Amino acid sequence: MTDIILAVVILAIVGSAVRYIYKSHKKGVKCIGCPSGCSCSYKNKEGACCGGKH
Repeated sequence: MTDIILAVVILAIVGSAVRYIYKSHKKGVKCIGCPSGCSCSYKNKEGACCGGKH
């Protein structure tokens, strides 16, 4: 029984993460991991937000 509960919890966490990424992608968010949503003032030479290379 414990294994089933653990599996359900893990599936819920992974499912929530996938849903968040999918919804962010549909909204057109360019930098999902950036807390400011790519509206931060720092951009590197390649135009990636928050100093990351995308």
